[in-house]
Amino acid sequence: MKNKLIKILFVLVVIILAWLFLNNLNNENQELISKNIVVNKGENAKDIAFKLKQERIINDPHFFLFLVFLEKDWNKLQAGEYLLNSEMSNQEIINALVQGKTIKETVTIIEGWNTWDIAQYLESKGLFSQEEAIKSIQEFKPNQFDFLNDKPKNLGLEGYIFPDTYFLEKNATLEDFLNRALENFGQKLTPDLRDEIKKQNKSIFEIVTMASLLEKEIISFEDKQIVSGILWKRLKAGIPLQVDATLLYPLEDNSPYNTYKHLGLPLGPICNPGLESIKAAIYPQNSPYWYYLSKPNKETVFSKTLEEHNLAKAKYLK
Repeated sequence: MKNKLIKILFVLVVIILAWLFLNNLNNENQELISKNIVVNKGENAKDIAFKLKQERIINDPHFFLFLVFLEKDWNKLQAGEYLLNSEMSNQEIINALVQGKTIKETVTIIEGWNTWDIAQYLESKGLFSQEEAIKSIQEFKPNQFDFLNDKPKNLGLEGYIFPDTYFLEKNATLEDFLNRALENFGQKLTPDLRDEIKKQNKSIFEIVTMASLLEKEIISFEDKQIVSGILWKRLKAGIPLQVDATLLYPLEDNSPYNTYKHLGLPLGPICNPGLESIKAAIYPQNSPYWYYLSKPNKETVFSKTLEEHNLAKAKYLK
């Protein structure tokens, strides 16, 4: 009797293994079908299995459910929109659903972009209107980021939307995107950088504002450090910064961002700087220079005196 039971169990195991193998081949002999499959919140494994069968992504929903049962993934299948195809094995599909490998929207923010650049870009991708993007950047006030504590309450998030590539869910909101960008900023501004800012008795807001000027004015990191030293030195001496880029933010002659008409740093950042510019603002390079200009080829020319600077302007900015 015992031997008979063993034989029966052996046959069952062979049948199950064969079933697993054959079903895991999925739709090998069928045409390739690729579809966006939406898994809604509240749908269980059974709902998902029969949806995949209906869309011809899998052959056997019962086999799909059996694998989910074996892996104990009943409550791990995540909602979202997935790009799935009939050549994927059942296990590959389950892994994608468990890991939340949903279709993502790629958003790339370029170093030096300001609020209006970002808003135009988001609208061009069909994600959000330019108007709502500008409004969110100017008015969204998250309270979980300590690096925003010294930012004036009346100013928006200009300067803190860290330039990088972000992968957003299809249904992501503007606030989702801004939170991701701010989280990234917080990670890039490491404890060592924050400690150095404190040692210099400067605020993060001042550093970000300075970094935004460097981002718009200078190309190389080395030159940014020298220009950073010049601008901090001019601030300390009570000399106007006279940064050309501030004249364009916004296009108002008497704007508080105009560093020709107003002493000190501008009202706030004029763009969103990258990490190099932030580091250059934190670690300025001392030099004998008080003036600088950018040649048409973007090369930086430094001068010790106003006379030298005027000669350089006459030579390179004809």
